[in-house]
Amino acid sequence: MFVRFRCVRHVAAVVSMCVVAGCGFVSESASGADQKITVGTTSAPSTLDPAASWDGSWELFRNVYQTLLSYPAGASEPEPDAARCAFTDESKRSYSCTLKEGLRFSDGDALDARAVKHSIDRIVRINVPGGPKGLLGSLDRVETRGERTVVFRLRQPDATFPFVLATPAMSIVDPREYPADALRTEQEVTGSGPYVLAAYEEGRRARLVRNGHYRGYAQRKNDEVTLRYFQDSASMVQALHDEEIDVTYRGLAAEDVIALQSNDPDDGVQLVEGAGTEISYLVFNPEDRWARKTAVRRAVAQIIDRSALAHKVYKDTVDPLYSMIPSGLPGHTTGYFDDFGDPDPDRAADLLAAAGIVEPVPLDLWFTTDRYGSMTEPAFREIASQLEESGLFEVTLKSRAWKTYEAGYRRGEYPVFGRGWFPDFPDPENFIAPFVGERNALGTPYPVPEITSVLLPRSRREADRSAVVADFERAQQILVDDARLLPLWQGRQYVAASEEISGSERSLDPSTVMLLWELRRKTSW
Repeated sequence: MFVRFRCVRHVAAVVSMCVVAGCGFVSESASGADQKITVGTTSAPSTLDPAASWDGSWELFRNVYQTLLSYPAGASEPEPDAARCAFTDESKRSYSCTLKEGLRFSDGDALDARAVKHSIDRIVRINVPGGPKGLLGSLDRVETRGERTVVFRLRQPDATFPFVLATPAMSIVDPREYPADALRTEQEVTGSGPYVLAAYEEGRRARLVRNGHYRGYAQRKNDEVTLRYFQDSASMVQALHDEEIDVTYRGLAAEDVIALQSNDPDDGVQLVEGAGTEISYLVFNPEDRWARKTAVRRAVAQIIDRSALAHKVYKDTVDPLYSMIPSGLPGHTTGYFDDFGDPDPDRAADLLAAAGIVEPVPLDLWFTTDRYGSMTEPAFREIASQLEESGLFEVTLKSRAWKTYEAGYRRGEYPVFGRGWFPDFPDPENFIAPFVGERNALGTPYPVPEITSVLLPRSRREADRSAVVADFERAQQILVDDARLLPLWQGRQYVAASEEISGSERSLDPSTVMLLWELRRKTSW
């Protein structure tokens, strides 16, 4: 399909992604007719309407919609996109944004303050179960001043509100196309982002072309991107080797990463690795007969061998995690290791015996079959094996596809279940707040007054996020003591691409969403 020199390069990064120079000298084309790129991913959107999505649909949203603030490549804090914004009071309860002049949606309609207010208000009004309204807990109301100024009034101080506005959940939509009190039903997008959704086949592909009305920070290095949605990593990687796609992103399985790392140098594929903040964890349902018992939860925590999970199942493509806040963010701790140490079934037996539990504990352990990659089932089989080999648990593994799985845990059907978390924004708050309180992202109430009424409100008054470490260390110790949430591993980011593609190392923002405009096709070797 293409003329190429054959070579492979692999390099790991600690904080930011980087890739070493390829084999020989290359030049990169300016925008032109040949700047068409195909990207494979296992993360198909569940919806095209931002008001309905708090999930992997953000992958598409970031590229076809625009937000007031965003994350340019390499940024760790929100920067201007559609607007310049700032707190206007010392209490951090009034946040004002002034839109750029001349903004328009892809259909030519004006993007003004009214459109911004409409976009945020409809998220709150529609209130989709499990939707992005959960990110707007501190918002009281949205006001407009003229055509270009929007003011967000907050119920309480919230220094993280700019991070919320930078998430794809807060995408700005055209009031003429998106109803104020209902989701848009057509399989179409009217946004103001770098690309226009020119064609869409649900679960199969999305074709994106340049938006001629776009005025934002993204410097597009291609003219067209096609996203192809795969059911599994193996077929996606095969498509890369067969030159049917140029780049793979979300969903690379551990065995495929290992194979790509050790590929024949003539295969013409590069693998870029970087630090990530994706986490995997278990949730215990407080309504279940056994999972509600602290001794049972702490016994599970005492038995699970995270290092074995990372090595045996994930082939060291993930790292063991001992707190809900991942490494690399302020407030990260190793609380579970500090309290429980190495896996020890004897100590777990003592915990159960002290609570009067002497017979093997029956546990139903649930996972989803199509959400967190092809290694999910082997990982849960390993967890079940570790628990059963202790002689203290009798585990029944159960699974469902994501849509029914999500509905099930929100109804409280599962005693113990697995979840993954891709951050909404790169702040420790986003690894604590979504999981606690009467209403949270897990669907199981978790009232923790010290966290929700003291620690989080206090941390939200602090603009200097490095100054909130002590509060989040305390919050994590509370979670360790309860053992209601059990962190398992922290992921890394991998992008595999043809040697003809550059920009992979700049294509991920801090919330691990791919910035498609950074990808470029090389023109000569």
